[in-house]
Amino acid sequence: MNDLKNRMKQFPVDTLRFCTKIPKGMEFQIIRGQLMRPGSSVGANYRAACRSKSLSDFINKLSIVEEEADESAFWLEILHESGMTKSSERTRLEGEANQLVAIMVSSKKTARASEIKRPISRALFETRNS
Repeated sequence: MNDLKNRMKQFPVDTLRFCTKIPKGMEFQIIRGQLMRPGSSVGANYRAACRSKSLSDFINKLSIVEEEADESAFWLEILHESGMTKSSERTRLEGEANQLVAIMVSSKKTARASEIKRPISRALFETRNS
């Protein structure tokens, strides 16, 4: 769990550092801003998910993290496909963003499965204690 928290915190730091290396031209300004917004919110939204008040709230907040990580990957792909940057750091960040998306998808599936099992367990408990 701490490893994931650290990754969620490091991704925004690395994204912001990468954005400072994107050329300063006007044509890059929009992409830089578009990447900085979702890239910097991944960790904050994950932190909010960890403090969720219910399982459905947790799943919803993980969906936000998934969307933000996926949007980050999109803008990193745009930088690559437009030939604007050929940085190994861009490649690493894109890979990390895609991994975070996969982790969130898997975490949501696990959370949903536990949500489904819980009412069954409760019903069994109530039946046995009646």
